[in-house]
Amino acid sequence: MYHDAALAAQTQAEPRPRSAVSAPVGWLGLAGMAAWVAVARAYGMDGPYSALVNVVACALPMVIWSVLVDKVHRNPSTGIDWANVRPWRETLDTSITKLAGLWLTWGGLAAIYAVGRFWWETRYADFPFAMACFTVAAPALFVLSVPYVLWLDRRLVEPRDGAWALGAWAMGHRQVDREAIYNHLRAWGVKGFFLAFMVAIVPGGFGEFVRWDLSGIWGDPVALANFCITFMFLVDVAFATAGYVLTFRPLDSHIRTANPFAAAWMAALICYPPFILMGDGGPLDYHTGTADWTWWLGGHDWLLAVLGAVLVALTGIYAWATMAFGIRFSNLTNRGVLTNGPYAWSRHPAYLSKNLFWWLSTIPMLATTGSWIDAARNTAIMALVSGVYYWRAKTEERHLRADPAYQAYDRWMARRGLVPRVFGLVLGRK
Repeated sequence: MYHDAALAAQTQAEPRPRSAVSAPVGWLGLAGMAAWVAVARAYGMDGPYSALVNVVACALPMVIWSVLVDKVHRNPSTGIDWANVRPWRETLDTSITKLAGLWLTWGGLAAIYAVGRFWWETRYADFPFAMACFTVAAPALFVLSVPYVLWLDRRLVEPRDGAWALGAWAMGHRQVDREAIYNHLRAWGVKGFFLAFMVAIVPGGFGEFVRWDLSGIWGDPVALANFCITFMFLVDVAFATAGYVLTFRPLDSHIRTANPFAAAWMAALICYPPFILMGDGGPLDYHTGTADWTWWLGGHDWLLAVLGAVLVALTGIYAWATMAFGIRFSNLTNRGVLTNGPYAWSRHPAYLSKNLFWWLSTIPMLATTGSWIDAARNTAIMALVSGVYYWRAKTEERHLRADPAYQAYDRWMARRGLVPRVFGLVLGRK
């Protein structure tokens, strides 16, 4: 008994591991974004370029706080030694080789965009907005990459990274670190795929929210809930887009490793176009004969208000989970381990809240066709969708467990995390 009491006291006093991103970063990004949204609504600026300004308004205060207050550029994990700046002649050959690898990577992405045309004209954009942005940005990135790489390599402890290894391989060197090349290509594969998707969907959600008619909204629980939910998704997209753009070592937001497991890529990509399986008519489409929560609860205002509040709360947790990353959000990568915000409760708050939202908003157990077969099918498919996100969570954990920081967080979460403890009680685990 004494041992148990001592162990319990030790567990109670166990501090949560330090988070890679401080809590104020995300809240400042939200404040900057909210300020721009207010301006855009006041002046009717609902266009795609106003939506890009919204991403900048979200990112800028986060960058300023991260550098001036958190001083992330001084973190050892940046790999930068600011006190030891080598002469440029010592690193020039390395930089040229690295630029060759970087430009080769960008050329490959450009070829994939041109051939695949996934984000040129889709239901997410009425015109090739993402590709138009990339076409404008490409020359600037090409030119600016030269001084940036020359400047950074003089300060890096080890400038020969994956881009250098790829460039060296392309120049005929065969004694290169192939795993570094693979990690480099995986990292840019993640950024190239998801950034294009994010930029493509930025204008739609932003324009919808800015144009939203607020007349009578306070007396209509459904309209109010939908307004809040739309804002939460707007937050998610803005932070995610900023995160994919701001992958820089001086901000300590670079990609340490990209998930090397094929199962992880499969689990993630089937949740996004053009590979999505949950879309209309897809094999995991759970909407046959369904109606949303407003249809089933129509005429019961107090039930609509209660469920609407729950859905808003779940979407808020989902958006908060993205916001907590600050400038580091990214799928399939390790860019530092988060332990604060909703990640103090659960390892996967976004997946948990998102799936609960779908179950409650769709109510797949009920079918408008009156067919129990449709209801059973939709429930089973919805369970499979939740299973996909469970699969994603486990493949992400498998990748992150190579990081000692995540190992410490994982141990702390198993003992102290609210959600794991609740599941433990439900499943009868001690």
